[in-house]
Amino acid sequence: MAMKNTANKIKKAVSKKVASKKADVAARKQRGGSKNDMSLYSNLAYKRRVKQDQRARKKAEELAKLPKNPFLRFLARLRPDRFFKWWFSKENQIRLLKIFVALILIIIIGIGGLFLYFKKDLSEIDPEELANRVQDTVNVYLDRNGEVLWEDKGSGDYRLVVDGGDISTYMRQATVAAEDRNFYNHIGIDFGALVRATFSTLSGKQVQGGSTLTQQLIKQVYFSEEAQDRGLSGIPRKIKEAILAIEVEKMYDKEQIITLYLNESPYGGRRNGIESAAQTYFGKSAKDLDLAESSLLAAIPNNPGRFNPYNTQYHADLVARQKYVLDAMVEMGYITKEQAEETKAIDILAKVKPEADQYAGMKAPWFVLEVKSQLEAKYGIKTMREGGFTIRTTLDYRAQQIGEQAVAEGSKIFSSNGSDNATLVSVDVETAQVIAMVGSYDWNKPGYGQVNAATSLLEPASSIKPILDYAPLFIQREGVNYAPGTVLRDENIDKLYCGGNTGKCRLRNASNQFYGNVTIRQALAGSLNIPAVKALYINGIENSLETAHKLGDLSYCTNGETAGLSMGIGGGCGVRPVEHANAYATLARGGVYKELAYILEIKNATGDVIESWSDSEGTRAVDEQVAYMVTDILSDVNSRRFTFGSLYNAAGFYSNKTWFAAKTGTTDNGGGRAKDSWLLSYSPVLATAIWNGNHDGRALSSGNHNVAFRISANYVDRVHAEVYGADGKWKSGDRINEPAGMQHMSVNGKNDIWPSWYNKSKSSGITNEKMVFDSISKKKATDCTPEETRIEVEVSKMIDPMTGKEVYYAGGYDTENEDDVHQCGDAKPSILSISWDEDRSSIIVKIKNGRYSLQNYTVTVDGQNYNGELPANGKDVEIPLSSKPTSVSAHATDTGGYSTSVNWSE
Repeated sequence: MAMKNTANKIKKAVSKKVASKKADVAARKQRGGSKNDMSLYSNLAYKRRVKQDQRARKKAEELAKLPKNPFLRFLARLRPDRFFKWWFSKENQIRLLKIFVALILIIIIGIGGLFLYFKKDLSEIDPEELANRVQDTVNVYLDRNGEVLWEDKGSGDYRLVVDGGDISTYMRQATVAAEDRNFYNHIGIDFGALVRATFSTLSGKQVQGGSTLTQQLIKQVYFSEEAQDRGLSGIPRKIKEAILAIEVEKMYDKEQIITLYLNESPYGGRRNGIESAAQTYFGKSAKDLDLAESSLLAAIPNNPGRFNPYNTQYHADLVARQKYVLDAMVEMGYITKEQAEETKAIDILAKVKPEADQYAGMKAPWFVLEVKSQLEAKYGIKTMREGGFTIRTTLDYRAQQIGEQAVAEGSKIFSSNGSDNATLVSVDVETAQVIAMVGSYDWNKPGYGQVNAATSLLEPASSIKPILDYAPLFIQREGVNYAPGTVLRDENIDKLYCGGNTGKCRLRNASNQFYGNVTIRQALAGSLNIPAVKALYINGIENSLETAHKLGDLSYCTNGETAGLSMGIGGGCGVRPVEHANAYATLARGGVYKELAYILEIKNATGDVIESWSDSEGTRAVDEQVAYMVTDILSDVNSRRFTFGSLYNAAGFYSNKTWFAAKTGTTDNGGGRAKDSWLLSYSPVLATAIWNGNHDGRALSSGNHNVAFRISANYVDRVHAEVYGADGKWKSGDRINEPAGMQHMSVNGKNDIWPSWYNKSKSSGITNEKMVFDSISKKKATDCTPEETRIEVEVSKMIDPMTGKEVYYAGGYDTENEDDVHQCGDAKPSILSISWDEDRSSIIVKIKNGRYSLQNYTVTVDGQNYNGELPANGKDVEIPLSSKPTSVSAHATDTGGYSTSVNWSE
C-alpha cells in the first residue's frame, strides 16, 4: 500500500511539472509570439528539459516497481532481465566507452612517465657504442704455483666476431623464426608480446616470449648480471631494455642488429657468438652452415646451459627444440615443409665434433672444467664469458702429473678384473683444497674420457663404513658406548636385515662365512658386512646420515632417499669421490670438516682481486677421539689379515715408506658380481680416493683390487715425497698422533684403545661370568672333556643390540660351540711298565699311545726329573743310572690333552 501511495505522489509531481511548462508556453503565445519566433537557444533548452523530464519520469516509474528496502532493491536490480536491459542500454554503452578511453589515456601517460623515469638511469649507456661492446675475450687458469693450465679461448677466443656477410642466410632466418618472428616489423619492442609477458609476470609465472631480438641483445650486452631476475623486480630492467631497444633501432638497421645478436648470443658451454659455435660444433665458418646445422644452433640460445650439444642428458630436448625451429621457418615461408621434414630426418648430433677437440693442450682438464662450471654457477655464464679473468686454482700440477701417470699404470692391468676406467682425486688435509683430479684414465677416450668420474655419483660399497657406520657408533652417548675393542657378533641376521623376506635377500661377508664374536677393530679392518649393518642399526639411519654429511659426504643419500640397512655396506646411494676423499680428510683432521676449495684467487682484467681463498677453523663433525679410533683401525695392517690374507700388506694398501690409513670397497651389482672397486687412503697431509670399474656400470670379471692397489702404489709414495716432502710439509715416518685422553686397557680379554668417556662398569653394557672351556679346542667343556684340559675362564656377557640375544665373549675362546676334540670313549695313553735293567744299569719305561699321538713325558727318579718328547706311537724311554733307584714315577701326555701316570718303587 505504501509503495502505491509513493507512486501516486511521484505521478502527481511529474504531472504538475508538465502542466507548469504547458502554461508557460501558452503565456508566450499570448504575448504575441509563435513557435517559429522562439529563439534557437530557447528551443534547444526546451527539448533538453523535456528529455530530462522523460528520463526522470522513466526513472521514477522504475523505482516505483522496486522494493523500498535498499538491500532488497539492490537484489531486485540484479534480476537477469533488468541487468541485461541496463547493460546493453545506449546510456550504459556510452558510459563504458568513456571509461575505456580514460583508461587508455592513463596507460599511455603512465608508460610515458615510466619511460621518462627510467631513461634518466641510462644516461651513461651510449647505444652508439653497442658494436664496440661485442668483442673477443679470454680467461686464464693457473695451478697454485702459477703453471698455466688453460687459456680459455676456444680455437681463438670465447667470442669470435664476424661480419654480417659471413653468416649463413639459414642461420639468420632460423634465429628470427625461433626468437622473434616480428623482428623486421617492430620498432625494437613488440607491444603484443610485451603485454603477454607483463601479465605472465604479474600472475607469478615465468616471463617468456616478451623480448624482441633487439631487447635480448641489449640484455646480453648491458644487463647480463640482472638477467636472472625474472620476477616483478625485473620489470625496471625490462623497461630499460625497451627504451634502449627503441634507441638502438634508430641507430642501426635490422641487418646490423641481427649480426650483433648472432655475434653476442651464447651457444652452450664456452661458445659465445655464432662463429665460435660453428667452428666448435661443426668445424666450419658461420657462412658455411647448412639448414640442419643452422636450425640446431638457433635452438641453443633459448637455454644455452640445457641445450649445450655436449650436455648429453638433454639431447632429446635439444632435438625437439630444433624441430620447433624448423616448423617456425616453414610457417614464415623461409623453407618448405619438405625441406623441414628432410632436415628433421638428419642425425645432426652425429655431426657434432667431439668435445675433446676443443680442449687440446688443456692441463688437468677434468679439474679445470669443474672450476669453470663452478664459476659460471656463481657469477653467471655471461659474466665469465666476458672474460679477462685470471684464476689461480688449488691444483698442484706436480701432484696432477703423478696422479695421471699412476692411473695410466693402473689402466695397463684393466684386464685383471674386466674394468675399463679409473679415477683419482686428492684433497689436502690441512686446507681441504683439491690438489689433483684425474676424472678418467684417458681424457681422449671416445665416449666417456671427458666424463669426470671424480665428481660423479658412484656407489661407495664398504668404503662408506668408516663414515656412515663406525664414526657415528664411536660418538659418546647415554648408556652403552662403543670402541675398537667392543664385540659385535658376526652372524646370520637375514630375517632382521631383509625384513622377513629372505627369498632372494641375504647378507653375507665377501668370504661367505660368519666369524662369530669379533671386535669392531676386526670387523672394520676386515671389512665384515654384518657388524657394519649392526652398527648402522644401533646408530639409527638418520643419525648416521647426519654424521656422514657433517664429515663431508654431502651428496650421500640426499633428498630423503635411503636404501634401509643396506646403506651400511654402501648400497642404494652414491657418493662423489672428491667429497668422499674430503670426508676421509675430516678424519685425518681429527674430526674437523672444511669445505672443499678449488680456487685460491681470481683477478679481473685490470688486476683487481675479486675473490681470494682464506682458511677457516672448520666445523667440528665428530670428537677428535672418535676420528682417531677409526684411523687407528684403518692403519692397523695386521688386524685385516684374517680376511685379506696375503693382500693385507699389498703394495698400495700398505707402504713401508709412507704411513697411511686405508679402506677398500667392492660394490655388488645385485647379482652376486663385483661392480666397483674403491681404495680410500689418508695420511697426516693428504687424503685420496681411487675408484675403478666400468664406465657404463657393467659388472667386473673379478672383485679384486689389483688396479686400485697399483694406482695407489704408483701415487702415494711419490706425491708425498715429491710434493709434500719437497715443500717441507711432510717427512717419512709422519703419522697421525693419538689425542690426549685415550685409554689403553683390557676389555673382553683384549687389549685395545678406548675413549676417555668409556667406563668399564658404567658404559660397557658388560657383565662377567665364569665359564669352563676345553684348553685344547678352546671351546666350551662337555662331560667328555678330561679334567686335564678343563679350564675356568671369566667371560664377558652382553646383549646384542640388534638381535637381543645374549653374547658371551672371552678372548681366544669360543663361547658358542662345545668341545669337539674329546669323546667319552677316547682311548688314553698308557704306561705299560717301569723296569730296572741290571745289565745296562738303566730304568726302562714302556709307553703306548691312545686315540691321540703321544706328545711328551716326565720321568722322576729319586726326585730328579727327566723330560722329553715322544714319537706319535710311543716308545721305550731308557734312563741310564749309576745305581738302582729306590723310587720312580712316570707321566705321559698326548696331543688330545690326555695323560697317564705310574709310580714304581723297590
